[in-house]
Order: sequence, then C-alpha cells, then structure tokens
Amino acid sequence: MSNFNTTVTEFLLMGFSDTRELQILYSLLFFLIYSAGLMGNLLIAIVTTFDRRLHTPMYFFLRNLSILDACFISITVPQASINSLVNNRAISVTGCAAQVFLLVFMAYVEMTLLTVMARDRYVAICHPLLYPVIMSPRVCIQMTFTCLFSGFLYAGFHTGYTFQLSFCQSNAIHQFFCDIPSLLKISCSETFSHTLSLLGSGLVIAVGCFTFIIASYVSIFSTVLRFPVKEEQRKAFSTCIPHIIVVSLFLISSSYVYLQPPSDSGSIKDIILSIFYSIIPPFLNPIIYSLRNKQVKEALRIIIKRKFFFFKE
Repeated sequence: MSNFNTTVTEFLLMGFSDTRELQILYSLLFFLIYSAGLMGNLLIAIVTTFDRRLHTPMYFFLRNLSILDACFISITVPQASINSLVNNRAISVTGCAAQVFLLVFMAYVEMTLLTVMARDRYVAICHPLLYPVIMSPRVCIQMTFTCLFSGFLYAGFHTGYTFQLSFCQSNAIHQFFCDIPSLLKISCSETFSHTLSLLGSGLVIAVGCFTFIIASYVSIFSTVLRFPVKEEQRKAFSTCIPHIIVVSLFLISSSYVYLQPPSDSGSIKDIILSIFYSIIPPFLNPIIYSLRNKQVKEALRIIIKRKFFFFKE
C-alpha cells in the first residue's frame, strides 16, 4: 500500500457533548486548564533558565520536561476547544497525521525523559562524588538528544504505518483528537499486525522504562535510609517523591489508553481516559514540582521581585 491510502479527505472528531451549552462549557473549562498548564510549565522553564543557581542537571531535565509538557498539552486541547466553540468537528487527513505524530513523539520523549531523570537522581544520591563527572553537561545534552532522536524515529514509524491503512467505511473518530487506537478501529484494512506492533513496542518501552525507574529508586531508598541525619533523608525524599508521582500518573493513564480492550464505539470513558493521559499530567507537573520544591519557589519569588522593581522604576 502507498502512504495515506485512504478514500476520505478529512476525519470527524468526537465532540465533548451533543448539547450546545455543554459544548461551550466544556471547551472553556478545558481551555482554562490548558492556559494554567501552559503558563505553569513555561514559568518553570523561565525560572530554571534565568536563575543560575538552578543550572544543574536536575533542573536541566526539569526545564526540558516543562518545555515538553507545554508542547504536549498544546497538541490537542486548543484545537479541540476551538472546534467545540465553533461546532466544527472536521480535521484534514494531513492535520490528523501531524497530530498523531506529535502525540506519539511527545509521549515517547516524556517517558524516556522521566527515565533519564530517575538516572540523574540515582547518581546524585548514590554516587555524589562522581555526580559532576557522570552527569556532566555534555552527557545531559547527549541523553536529551537521544530521547528526541529515538522518539522521532518511533513516532515516524508508527505514524507512517498507521496511515498506510485504508479508511473507506467511516471517517468518524471516536475521540476528541487523532490517536492511533481510534484510527485502527475505523480502518477497513486488516489491522492485526498494526495493533500487535503498537502494543508490542509500547509494552517494551513502558516495561523497560518502568523497570529501570523502579531499580533506580530501590537503590536510592536503600541509600537514603542509611543516611545518619534525618534532615538529609527528608531532603533526598523531597526531590524523589515528585518524580515518582509524575511517573506513576503518566504511566497509569497512558497504559489505560493504549492497553485497554478495543471497543467499537466511542464513549465518555474513552474521553475521560484520554484526558488523564494527554491533559492532566502536563497540567499537574508544574504544580507537583513547584509546590514541593523550595528552590524553584525561592527562584520564582526573586524573579517576580526583580520584575516588580524594574517596572516600578
């Protein structure tokens, strides 16, 4: 088959509701969540960039995660909110392919980046004397580019593989954005091999990353519990617990979306699960990190004071 072997020129996305009043209400609600998530992530990126005290590997990866989450939440929510406001569900095949590629790319990079962040915490706590050498700026940049490049290949493969299918029976996607599981459900081609490759590769990546993260934190906690000073234990746990929360939230929600049994029709459950996967983690990440991180809050206060005095003068 050739790429984009389809007889449809556009797809129809599932709306938030069939009632006009609820469409407007939901679109405004999701836009508010989007705005808060976007501002929160951009704020962390700005703070960790301009405060030189935060120019460490941990905050380097936190800045990358914040930028990634700002992009991640921008893929689906703005268009879905606008479509609901203007009551337009259509998306072109090219636009749908772009959305699928970016969504898979961002999800892959987020998972691998969270794994790299676990590695950073492991080295910092278990091998503090070697930390500047093992997690040098060059190594941090190489790790980040590896996540991005492998994510580009992974997303490119699955996007191209999906849009080789034919879509000749229906163009209605039972989701408020384009994703691979929803497209496989409406294809009139044989999709067993596509489903198998998606589940297989997803399981390998998810299990591999999760195993590495768990192993890192087992070593971290065994080391921390041997610290003689309780204050040092508390400080070490305070840097690890937010990361565990973020990883758990992202893994659980994304696993529900991609590993749930296939259904023939859309439901409110599909939308709720997708919200927990594509909207809630990027929205909560800045809240989780900023509320539990004294250095970020202190740096934010300093930047706000500087800006205030600048405008006052």
